[in-house]
Amino acid sequence: MINEKLRNELSDQLMAAVLHLRDTEESYAFFEDICTVAELKAMAQRLEVASMLRQGNTYDAIVERTGASTATISRVKRCLNYGADGYELVLERMRRQEEREKGREVTENAGE
Repeated sequence: MINEKLRNELSDQLMAAVLHLRDTEESYAFFEDICTVAELKAMAQRLEVASMLRQGNTYDAIVERTGASTATISRVKRCLNYGADGYELVLERMRRQEEREKGREVTENAGE
Protein backbone atom coordinates (compact mmCIF):
# COMPACT_ATOMS: atom_id res chain seq x y z
CA MET A 1 0.00 0.00 0.00
CA ILE A 2 1.38 3.38 -1.04
CA ASN A 3 1.52 6.12 1.57
CA GLU A 4 -1.11 8.62 0.46
CA LYS A 5 1.09 11.49 1.66
CA LEU A 6 3.39 10.69 -1.26
CA ARG A 7 0.69 10.67 -3.88
CA ASN A 8 -0.27 13.66 -5.93
CA GLU A 9 -0.33 14.49 -9.62
CA LEU A 10 3.32 15.55 -9.72
CA SER A 11 4.54 12.46 -7.83
CA ASP A 12 2.54 10.23 -10.16
CA GLN A 13 4.18 11.95 -13.14
CA LEU A 14 7.63 11.42 -11.62
CA MET A 15 7.03 7.71 -11.09
CA ALA A 16 5.72 7.36 -14.64
CA ALA A 17 8.80 9.19 -15.95
CA VAL A 18 11.13 6.80 -14.11
CA LEU A 19 9.45 3.88 -15.86
CA HIS A 20 10.51 5.35 -19.22
CA LEU A 21 14.22 5.10 -18.40
CA ARG A 22 15.89 2.38 -20.44
CA ASP A 23 19.19 1.76 -18.72
CA THR A 24 21.65 2.83 -16.05
CA GLU A 25 23.09 5.69 -18.10
CA GLU A 26 19.65 7.20 -18.70
CA SER A 27 18.89 6.79 -15.01
CA TYR A 28 22.06 8.65 -14.02
CA ALA A 29 21.28 11.48 -16.45
CA PHE A 30 17.72 11.79 -15.18
CA PHE A 31 18.53 11.66 -11.48
CA GLU A 32 21.48 14.04 -11.89
CA ASP A 33 18.99 16.60 -13.18
CA ILE A 34 16.34 16.09 -10.49
CA CYS A 35 18.35 15.65 -7.29
CA THR A 36 21.67 16.56 -5.74
CA VAL A 37 24.65 14.24 -5.68
CA ALA A 38 24.21 13.90 -1.91
CA GLU A 39 20.54 12.90 -2.31
CA LEU A 40 21.40 10.28 -4.93
CA LYS A 41 24.22 8.87 -2.80
CA ALA A 42 21.89 8.75 0.22
CA MET A 43 19.34 6.74 -1.79
CA ALA A 44 22.08 4.36 -2.95
CA GLN A 45 23.32 4.00 0.62
CA ARG A 46 19.84 3.15 1.88
CA LEU A 47 19.43 0.48 -0.80
CA GLU A 48 22.72 -1.13 0.28
CA VAL A 49 21.64 -0.91 3.93
CA ALA A 50 18.38 -2.68 3.01
CA SER A 51 20.30 -5.39 1.18
CA MET A 52 22.64 -5.94 4.11
CA LEU A 53 19.79 -6.00 6.64
CA ARG A 54 17.97 -8.53 4.47
CA GLN A 55 21.10 -10.70 4.53
CA GLY A 56 21.19 -10.54 8.34
CA ASN A 57 24.20 -8.25 8.77
CA THR A 58 24.67 -6.45 12.09
CA TYR A 59 24.44 -2.70 12.49
CA ASP A 60 28.21 -2.59 13.08
CA ALA A 61 28.92 -4.38 9.80
CA ILE A 62 26.53 -2.09 7.94
CA VAL A 63 28.07 1.06 9.43
CA GLU A 64 31.54 -0.20 8.52
CA ARG A 65 30.62 -0.96 4.89
CA THR A 66 28.24 1.91 4.12
CA GLY A 67 29.02 4.66 6.61
CA ALA A 68 25.30 4.92 7.37
CA SER A 69 24.21 6.22 10.74
CA THR A 70 22.37 3.92 13.09
CA ALA A 71 19.34 6.21 12.65
CA THR A 72 19.41 5.57 8.89
CA ILE A 73 19.78 1.84 9.43
CA SER A 74 16.85 1.83 11.85
CA ARG A 75 14.69 3.78 9.39
CA VAL A 76 15.49 1.35 6.58
CA LYS A 77 14.80 -1.59 8.91
CA ARG A 78 11.37 -0.14 9.74
CA CYS A 79 10.67 0.16 6.01
CA LEU A 80 11.70 -3.46 5.48
CA ASN A 81 9.44 -4.60 8.30
CA TYR A 82 6.45 -2.29 7.94
CA GLY A 83 6.87 -0.37 4.69
CA ALA A 84 5.35 -0.65 1.25
CA ASP A 85 7.77 -3.49 0.29
CA GLY A 86 9.59 -1.28 -2.22
CA TYR A 87 13.00 -2.44 -1.01
CA GLU A 88 11.91 -6.09 -1.06
CA LEU A 89 10.58 -5.78 -4.60
CA VAL A 90 13.77 -4.21 -5.94
CA LEU A 91 16.14 -6.45 -3.99
CA GLU A 92 14.35 -9.61 -5.10
CA ARG A 93 14.41 -8.53 -8.74
CA MET A 94 18.11 -7.67 -8.45
CA ARG A 95 18.80 -11.09 -6.89
CA ARG A 96 16.96 -12.91 -9.69
CA GLN A 97 18.81 -10.87 -12.33
CA GLU A 98 22.13 -11.74 -10.71
CA GLU A 99 21.20 -15.44 -10.70
CA ARG A 100 20.28 -15.28 -14.41
CA GLU A 101 23.58 -13.61 -15.23
CA LYS A 102 25.54 -16.19 -13.22
CA GLY A 103 23.64 -18.96 -15.03
CA ARG A 104 24.61 -17.45 -18.38
CA GLU A 105 28.26 -17.25 -17.32
CA VAL A 106 28.27 -20.92 -16.30
CA THR A 107 26.66 -21.91 -19.61
CA GLU A 108 29.12 -19.80 -21.63
CA ASN A 109 32.13 -21.14 -19.71
CA ALA A 110 30.95 -24.74 -20.17
CA GLY A 111 30.88 -24.24 -23.92
CA GLU A 112 34.50 -23.11 -24.11
